[in-house]
Amino acid sequence: MANKTASKTAGTNKSFIDRMGGQKFIVLILVIVMFIFFSAMSPGFRKYTTIVSILDYSYYIALMAIGVTFPLLTAGVDLSIGTGLICYSLIGGFLVVHHDWPVAAGMLVTVLLGIAFGVINGCLVALMDLPPFLATLCTCMITRGFGAMVVGGYGIPWPTATAPGGWFRSIFKIQVGGQNIPIGFLWILLLVIIMSFVLNHTKMGRYTRAIGSNKEATRLSGVNVKFYHVMAYVICGLFAGLAAIAYSAIFATVQPGSGAGFELDAIGGAIVGGVSMSGAVGSITGTLVGVFVICLLKTGLPFIGLTANWQQIITGLVLIAAVLFDILKRKREAGK
Repeated sequence: MANKTASKTAGTNKSFIDRMGGQKFIVLILVIVMFIFFSAMSPGFRKYTTIVSILDYSYYIALMAIGVTFPLLTAGVDLSIGTGLICYSLIGGFLVVHHDWPVAAGMLVTVLLGIAFGVINGCLVALMDLPPFLATLCTCMITRGFGAMVVGGYGIPWPTATAPGGWFRSIFKIQVGGQNIPIGFLWILLLVIIMSFVLNHTKMGRYTRAIGSNKEATRLSGVNVKFYHVMAYVICGLFAGLAAIAYSAIFATVQPGSGAGFELDAIGGAIVGGVSMSGAVGSITGTLVGVFVICLLKTGLPFIGLTANWQQIITGLVLIAAVLFDILKRKREAGK
């Protein structure tokens, strides 16, 4: 009886923001405020084509962010997802365009390459005990060079929507009456639901959080820590492969040497959405909301006349605010 009373008291002592979801609630309000602000400041931002552009940009960033949430929850990181995305897309497209492979086969290779590099990253971090930053920085450079080497330094144009094999572009966007309809967001929502279930209701999710909270204690409790640690990076690689397909479907040509910086948008979105760099804390839904903060900043700031330099400065300030919020929250919880 006393325990029930204590739990009720603890629940009522929570602030309104905590009861509404904490940082996720704040970020959701921020997304709404930003959208209203940019819409009020620029008529061009209110156009339907701008909304479609925001969603197009969000697909591959959101997919990378969902995946990188898992390494972040282990108190790690994966810096290879940006250049990896380009590498996998280049090689898959190369097989389709220059070797007449079916588009479905090229897409499968794209995803399998993502998984393969996820395994490599996981083994480097979990089995060989390399620092995640260093290990994934190395594979970042490897994927950047490997993709460019395979295609000979030339851009790869995946089949257009009207060409044979161009059906894959309709996965994310279809035309109805001459109007582009962004249906890719439905796939993103489906994956968010699935991965939220994985994170919150499966051993994979529980042990991923446990590794980030206290790796040694998790190992001593009988959990195969190395396996689940590797799997966190495999999931990240899988979603980098899916992001490569989304990127190929949205853009006309994939250029070698690009992709550096994509990982920062994805990691930044996850952090803004409440994923802690210290591990254990975070959610997939929060990550998705955080991604839209990044996407709105990238898309909306040029409409009010701010240059790319200002975009980077403001995005950096938002990330600092998110990290400080996490630090203050942890200190407040530790003081209770």
